[in-house]
Amino acid sequence: MTDRWRVGANLATLANALLGVGAVLYVLAGNKLWAMLLIVLAIGFDGLDGMLSRRSPAPPNPFGRIADSIADGITFGVAPAVLIAVHTSNAGTWQPYLPFAYAVAAGYAAAAFARLALFTARAFERPSFLGVPTPESALAVTVAILFHDTPAFQTVAPIGVLVGGTALAVLMVAPIPYPKIRRGSVLRIPMAVTAVAAALTLVPLQFRPAVGSPLYELAYAAAFVLLIGVASYYVAGPFTVRRPKEGPPAPT
Repeated sequence: MTDRWRVGANLATLANALLGVGAVLYVLAGNKLWAMLLIVLAIGFDGLDGMLSRRSPAPPNPFGRIADSIADGITFGVAPAVLIAVHTSNAGTWQPYLPFAYAVAAGYAAAAFARLALFTARAFERPSFLGVPTPESALAVTVAILFHDTPAFQTVAPIGVLVGGTALAVLMVAPIPYPKIRRGSVLRIPMAVTAVAAALTLVPLQFRPAVGSPLYELAYAAAFVLLIGVASYYVAGPFTVRRPKEGPPAPT
């Protein structure tokens, strides 16, 4: 009998990967706003994949885990790296920084694949993530691009993007525990608000609203909520991870 939960999870994984490929193509075509929107949509499919997998009565299998990591590598590793490296707008401002942008992008992608490889091989059994998970890292890259590249809510600042990308790469492989956002997590509601803020930021921007227009102001305000939500995960996340209880001392 076909396991509909497992089939649904595999379809969600495929959608995640396809959205990641689309994001890369949009960046190369010069439309970072669509690329970032696809990455945010892919985060939703990544969460749906995990939810459906946990509902399946069948035991977890290596294929699903490997496929999920490959999809995450494309969408949350390669696509954010391309966002950092490719600059078809503000090209003159970015030109002196391009060698550094390529280096940071390569380091970011390498860190993403390294943590995904560890997760696939061993860390999937842990109750929490070790290092910042790739979807949250991709969302943080999106925030950096929004404020310092496209649409540059603050100003076009390559240094801000490059320093941020480097820090995010390090945090992905740092041995710091981060929570899985599931039922019962204290960050579940803040992260849901963050997801809504991401949509309210990126959807209006697809219409290229004029600076000062109501749509632009909505996106601008939502971007700050998105920034606060992402920062809360990075700062508060490790403190919400439940430490394993120590058992009784071994007999001597």
